[in-house]
Amino acid sequence: MMFSGRPKEWGPLDWCVALVVVLALIGGVVIWQQTRPGPCGDGMDKRGDDCVGVTERAFETGDDAIDGLISAVADENARVKRERDDPQGKAAHIPYVRIALMMPFTSDSTSAMTREMIQRGLAGALAAQQQANRASGPHYQLLLAPDGRDLDQWEEVVDRLGELAGDKEAPLVGVTGIPSSTTPTSEAVAELSRRSIPTVGPVITAASMNSRYFFKTSPNNEQFSQALAAYLKLHPGKGRGFLVWDSREGDVYSQNLRAVFEKRFDAAYDLEKNNSHFIGSSGDDQGIPQRFADAAERICRNKADTVFFAGRDQDLPAFINRLAEEGRCDRSQKLRILKIGIGLDPTLTTQAIERSLHTINATIVDASAYDPAWADGEGAPPRGSAAFLARFQEIEKAYELGSSALFDGYAAMYYDGFTLLAGAVDRTYSEVNEGGAQTPEPRLPTAKDVYSTLTTSTIDGKVCSGCLVGASGTYGFTGPGENDQWAVCKPVPIVEFPSAPAAGASKARSAYRTYRGDEAGACPS
Repeated sequence: MMFSGRPKEWGPLDWCVALVVVLALIGGVVIWQQTRPGPCGDGMDKRGDDCVGVTERAFETGDDAIDGLISAVADENARVKRERDDPQGKAAHIPYVRIALMMPFTSDSTSAMTREMIQRGLAGALAAQQQANRASGPHYQLLLAPDGRDLDQWEEVVDRLGELAGDKEAPLVGVTGIPSSTTPTSEAVAELSRRSIPTVGPVITAASMNSRYFFKTSPNNEQFSQALAAYLKLHPGKGRGFLVWDSREGDVYSQNLRAVFEKRFDAAYDLEKNNSHFIGSSGDDQGIPQRFADAAERICRNKADTVFFAGRDQDLPAFINRLAEEGRCDRSQKLRILKIGIGLDPTLTTQAIERSLHTINATIVDASAYDPAWADGEGAPPRGSAAFLARFQEIEKAYELGSSALFDGYAAMYYDGFTLLAGAVDRTYSEVNEGGAQTPEPRLPTAKDVYSTLTTSTIDGKVCSGCLVGASGTYGFTGPGENDQWAVCKPVPIVEFPSAPAAGASKARSAYRTYRGDEAGACPS
């Protein structure tokens, strides 16, 4: 047989086949590019340095500690889905609903949440999800819904949450995580309310942050100030007061706190005359932040013994250090630095800050949503504290949560935020599917059902129907639209750092209860 060395010449048919193959390859690449997950993963888009969107899966933030917690949530979500769709052996198919955690998952020096706040809030929500999924009834996916480190990328997130609320197989029943009282969060909450989605602010305190479907598990600034007033009644000092306030525009929290302090304490401490402002470090640049020279000099000159700090915790260490640097100042009298907040941020309890407080003979007095002493069984811990601590301590061992992980209160309050919604789902599910007409398939609650359940709790002295038994206390809510959906009977402990002597600690820690005052027997334990 003879073989020719000449290559075969392509005819018209060969060229047509080649063209079809090339076009198919190009089309496949285009389709793959259009359908593959973006750089942040499924359901997420890149916005600057942040991933924004809604997902049940893991995504990367660039912080290994936070990414580990995100992966743990994603693993729990996958397990919940498997137990509905493909249970092992003869296990029952367990239905599930979704609760979204809407908050930043990245941070910088001016963002709404610090890295530690994100980490501990996420750990608290994960603990609550795991706790709820070990109980009977429907299970829960915790959707991750980052809305930008400055909380200003909320619109597309809320749009997606609105779509998920209409899902029939696994409906979104609520949102938690709203971390900060700012103009963007106020707008986001209003839109979620317009869509009839119950939303929980675990750490919101500005009394003006109100919307019909917006529930707050933290006390507001006015209630915190009432607890401080009770403290000052026991420890009045010499009545020499001074107000230090954050003038940053758009910070609803600090503006509201300043107004509350002036209204409640001006008469006794002459705050209208004795005050100084600074620019806080949280938010867009509006000038050089944390300039406290004027405040420090005037506090020294006026021999003030009671300073009201109307700003965020992340700015307080710089203020304390500036006071310590102020020379030629009589420090023989005790100085109380009164603040309001969820807890004591770990930056306030370092050895360096403790030395500065000792230098100026000062104590931080915090009207708080959570008392870290409860973790040690002190100060009559809430009934729900044991369940929270057992689950949280497992997470704390597995992930790097840093020192004083409970001090800032974020873990406990984010636990309560999720647990509040899950408890309402469980009560609704039981009532619909165990009483009245039976249906072939269990009926899952909707967001509107959950809202109705949340507004039907009743408190009659120590008896509470439908209350949250949470890490930070046993408390509930009143009827639709009443009380602006602030919690009733939420404990407000006073926490001092450095700690008060044992003889006075019990007085300082006796908790005021929101909307029920300190009347004995007015609230459940």
